[in-house]
Amino acid sequence: MGMSCGIIGLPNVGKSTIFNALTGGHAPMAEYAFCTINPNYGVVSVPDQRLEMLAKLLSKQNPIPTRIEFMDVAGLIKGASKGEGLGNKFLDNIRTVDALIHVVRGFHNQDVVHPTGEISPLSDIEVINTELMLADMQVLERAGEKAKKTAKSNDKEVVKRLDHIEFLHHHLNQGKMLKTVEQNRETQILLKELGLITQKPVLYIMNIDEDNVDNKIINQVEDYAGQTGSECMSIAGKIEEEISELSAVERSEYLKAMGIEQSGLEKLIIRAYKLLNIITFYTLTTDLQAWTVSEGTKAPQAAGKIHTDFEKGFIRAEAFPFDDIERVGSEHKVRDLGLLRSEGKEYIVKDGDVIHFLFNV
Repeated sequence: MGMSCGIIGLPNVGKSTIFNALTGGHAPMAEYAFCTINPNYGVVSVPDQRLEMLAKLLSKQNPIPTRIEFMDVAGLIKGASKGEGLGNKFLDNIRTVDALIHVVRGFHNQDVVHPTGEISPLSDIEVINTELMLADMQVLERAGEKAKKTAKSNDKEVVKRLDHIEFLHHHLNQGKMLKTVEQNRETQILLKELGLITQKPVLYIMNIDEDNVDNKIINQVEDYAGQTGSECMSIAGKIEEEISELSAVERSEYLKAMGIEQSGLEKLIIRAYKLLNIITFYTLTTDLQAWTVSEGTKAPQAAGKIHTDFEKGFIRAEAFPFDDIERVGSEHKVRDLGLLRSEGKEYIVKDGDVIHFLFNV
């Protein structure tokens, strides 16, 4: 799996519509709150033109793309951190995802009642973020109580842990998301261990009308996203959902006729990769396959994405960039022209690298 994203937002903002548009799924929808009770899951293959080109150049059948898992969870309302609506159940569902897709309502429809009675994206975002921060504070309070009981033994590591917990709690108490906190290694470990939600990167999706586009509210959310280190994009959810139900050929023809270069899914993937600092590399042993790692990953750790034995017994990596094989036309020419590199344990994998890992266990 490449990455996982949890789709969140208030009720009746079009989360399930967006989920269906992204996955081609059929999540239930209705004009009332909590139509989605249990999470809907969908796994999508990442469109990858480089992978398709490599398959042609290397005569590889059925290349394996990387994938994204989307989780559509119940709408969140004010008081969710205290159990209102489906509060705690909702919050538990999103603790394990890599990133949050926060759907914000930008469409007008009198038949679909907005929870607060008016379209106000920044107010909606504030409601959600407040509940996420309150939920994280509760987790930290429980962890703090546990640490205090152990800290009586004056164990230095436990005391240090308690200091970190109190530091994070204070940060949240100031109304700041944990993704803005200054992090060291100990803090990073604690954030991951406790599954704290507000540390996760966020992509805001404005679910807009096809025709009646309100640029003012779009600009408001884009500005907010920029100020908080998040990403933002707009999608006409209903149109994208209709496109997702077409065959690949029909979808391509429709997008071309509409003068649209990329579907909403493709745009979202680009933003998500940027948000998570993710790059793609390729392997071609028996199968041609795409893999994703964080930017800055070294070769042994990238090998470990394939199998832990590859990382443990790493010897070296033989690599060449996609651009080189695209330019010269074949792997044979890449080797003849001396473009194949031999890299060691300190090599940092680059986006588009085609790699063969040598290992010994």
